Amino acid sequence: MTLCFKTLLTAASLIALMAGGALAETVLDRGNNGDPETLDPHKNSTIPEANLMRDLFMGLTMHDGAANLIPGAAESWSVSEDGKVWTFKLRPGALWSDGTPVTAADFVWSWQRVVSPATAAEYAYMLAPVLNAEAITKGEKPAADLGVRAIDATTLEVTLKAPTPYFLEMLTHQATYPLQRADVEKFGADFTKPGNLVSNGAYVLDSFVPNDHISLVKNPTFYDAEHVAFDRVNFYPTEDATAAVRRFEAGELDMMLDFPAEQTAALKETLGERVKIGPTLATYYYGFKLDKAPWSDPEIRKAVSMAIDRDYLAEEVWQNTMIPAYTLVPPGIAGYAVTPPDWAGLSQIDREDQARAILARHGYTEANPLKMEIRFNTNENNANTAVALQELLKPMGIAVTMVNLDIAAHYAHLEQKGDFDAARAAWFADYKDPENFLSLCTTGAGNNYSLYSNAEYDAMLQAAAVEPDAAKRMELLAKAEEKGVIEDQCVMPLMFYSYRGLVSDKLAGWQANSLDVHPSRFLSPAE
Repeated sequence: MTLCFKTLLTAASLIALMAGGALAETVLDRGNNGDPETLDPHKNSTIPEANLMRDLFMGLTMHDGAANLIPGAAESWSVSEDGKVWTFKLRPGALWSDGTPVTAADFVWSWQRVVSPATAAEYAYMLAPVLNAEAITKGEKPAADLGVRAIDATTLEVTLKAPTPYFLEMLTHQATYPLQRADVEKFGADFTKPGNLVSNGAYVLDSFVPNDHISLVKNPTFYDAEHVAFDRVNFYPTEDATAAVRRFEAGELDMMLDFPAEQTAALKETLGERVKIGPTLATYYYGFKLDKAPWSDPEIRKAVSMAIDRDYLAEEVWQNTMIPAYTLVPPGIAGYAVTPPDWAGLSQIDREDQARAILARHGYTEANPLKMEIRFNTNENNANTAVALQELLKPMGIAVTMVNLDIAAHYAHLEQKGDFDAARAAWFADYKDPENFLSLCTTGAGNNYSLYSNAEYDAMLQAAAVEPDAAKRMELLAKAEEKGVIEDQCVMPLMFYSYRGLVSDKLAGWQANSLDVHPSRFLSPAE
């Protein structure tokens, strides 16, 4: 029988129990949306992967349970007057899970690995603010030219190409996490397997049974291990959200991400405060494959976007747990504002009339429909959204067919630049800055699934990256969004997310936050 925070007793602990000295293992069971494609922090990109990485690894900075920035592998830092040179002091005595020291050289090697073309890291562009990073990724300079060096074993110096306001927040992302060079070189592609993976976070990988669970155990070498409450954390793939809800209600899951939107009212009635819903910095969008006709035509993309009733999606399909979106950057980032497309102010009927007229000019009608295959990763909410799109677009003269895969396979297809017409994706902020969203549409970015490329757009983002005046920088970013997203539809925003999950009342430490991050080390059994 599985209980919330169940106590697992080994034969040895049973003997201890009989002797009056039981050793109980505290266990946290988490639902995690799906299995990871990889446990290499430099190559993964999905939310389920990020949740695992936060437990296994620690960057120079990190987020606490309320998504506040706190020191991570670095205990302190300083920056030069011009804002370009950062000096980080690593925690003295910090150890990898195998007991060897974590050093500044580990960060140098790891960051060079991220930007190296041979790694093909999807998030290589995350390190673009670092001096020479972009030239290295393009193959124009060697990785050794990256603006990062180890002054000594515990002192890391990072030189940026320009002052970067979000730099410390950026360092919470898994693309900046260190790997142990000896571990990677010894095992090659197998370094991520249980028994091989060496990490520096609060937990260590114990087992991975695909489509069943991933189990982590507390890392005894972690600098703050005495304050890590759970001895073991099990992550269960919960792409079947309805089944996951049943497991939560049975006490088999202590927390889970997402649940079917149509169950919102019923769950609130039965579970009360255990239902968690609130604003988060995230956008639900579809991307078109821009290197193939007719999706290469911005008029066609605009027509599809205009035809979609976002209010219906947010209110009916998602039961008011989402907000209609016409821009990529969600509201809530201080100092940033962008004007939605002019047609967003029209009634839905007027939008549909204009969309029909555009499609008719290109020869598409209900009698001769535009064929559009949409791809999405499997769960109830994504499936319901896809079915709604099919129904909304059919009267417009657009015949929608659907392909769905599990989350790892879906994103692997997109990352490998596989063929599609339109594909569902989502972006949850890695840090609280518009650049984090707008970089999705930069030329060559690993997450630029649409293959959008526009020199004017890239130039505006590059100008914003070196603009010292905060207000002017936000204006440049807004102009970039107006060009790339609103005018060119590099992606098609549909809704802004709210976080939506279930949390047991037997779990303490869960805090609502706009990034919806909840590292296991800050959670504990409720007293």
